Amino acid sequence: MLRQLILASASPRRRQLLKQVGYSFHVHPVDVEENISHDLPAMDVPLALAAIKAEAAAGQLQGRDGVVLTADTVVVLDNKVLGKPASEAEAYAYLKALSGRCHDVVTGFAVRDLKKGKVILEREITRVVFRILSQEEIKAYVATGEPMDKAGAYAIQGKGALLVERIEGCYYNVVGLPLPRVALALKEFGFAPFATGEEKSARPVSDND
Repeated sequence: MLRQLILASASPRRRQLLKQVGYSFHVHPVDVEENISHDLPAMDVPLALAAIKAEAAAGQLQGRDGVVLTADTVVVLDNKVLGKPASEAEAYAYLKALSGRCHDVVTGFAVRDLKKGKVILEREITRVVFRILSQEEIKAYVATGEPMDKAGAYAIQGKGALLVERIEGCYYNVVGLPLPRVALALKEFGFAPFATGEEKSARPVSDND
């Protein structure tokens, strides 16, 4: 069996994005304590978390011949991280703060060779502008339940698309994984979803979990 590509994430969105462009992979979620120094700049938080997840995955997958992909996505507004809301009230507060304003969606991702230890660690930033939202719109959107497991309390690939006026940068990054950048990184480890010739043999053959 050829080397495996392993997605160390429970995110259904990241899983779908990788499938969408033709990668074959296994899924092995990692659960880590997201204890990050409060002194760390907000834009660096997802990069640090992706590195922590990659380290944890490498520890759990010792002896496996493969490459692990980890990622973390946050919304940054006024240099503050807006993660997944802990309650509907917090989701409402996030969306009210984002209304009519520009914010950054930042994804940090790590690609790590489990045997050689080689790591690529990168960050992608997309600017997102929200239209002005009424209180009734925010309440109605929160009531759908969609914001509750999303960074910044919205899903651009879902009903949250109606909140967005425009974006500058990679759309897929806002969904949760900057596919073009990730594909370039994976190619460094021999994984190419629609390669031909010699590269094709490097494409992992495995069942999608």
